[in-house]
Amino acid sequence: MKQQIDLYWSFRSPYCYLSMDRLFALSIAMDLTIRLRHVWPGAMRRPGYFARLHANYGDYHRKDSQRTAAFLKIPYGRPVPDPLVFDPETREPISEQPHIRKLTRLALAARQLGKEQTFLRDLMRLLWGGTVNGWDSGGHLASIAAGVGLDIGNLSHIARINAGDFDREVEKNGQLLEAAGHWGVPCMVLDGEPFFGQDRIEMLIWRLHQKGEAN
Repeated sequence: MKQQIDLYWSFRSPYCYLSMDRLFALSIAMDLTIRLRHVWPGAMRRPGYFARLHANYGDYHRKDSQRTAAFLKIPYGRPVPDPLVFDPETREPISEQPHIRKLTRLALAARQLGKEQTFLRDLMRLLWGGTVNGWDSGGHLASIAAGVGLDIGNLSHIARINAGDFDREVEKNGQLLEAAGHWGVPCMVLDGEPFFGQDRIEMLIWRLHQKGEAN
């Protein structure tokens, strides 16, 4: 029986980017179905998110993501502009969120056209690859879409007319993530068991082998 995981995902997570190629390669090597479940960034799901973090969190997070990328030999740089837009006075996410909502809706539109994984892969590389400033302008999104055989105009149309349904799906995924026993991304859930973080992929493989041998 083919095994399946739910992969909880956010375009703002560097660790989603840093785990991406290994997880997608795993889906081929182990004939594994990966069901992508997009969630909003934690700061959108939990008001006051950053205020409750330890003062060392931001600096360590930046250093660790850079170190992880270097260790894995993956090109890396934080997206410019940030996919999550903050109020400059309160430092809380604004309600509209033009970037993260657009990116997530486009990915879900690509899913309807059978290209979600390939589109998401190239889009994450655009955001986190460290070579492009201003990923949201200059035709970058159109080039990414065209590179996987999609038209950005059609993709944007699908994203626009389904915006409400897509957003409700993302909200529901956030609830499912918490019901599975976690809150962060990337989180891989196998038969109800969560494996959080890019450093749990080897443990996930171990569990997949266990379950495969039992079947």
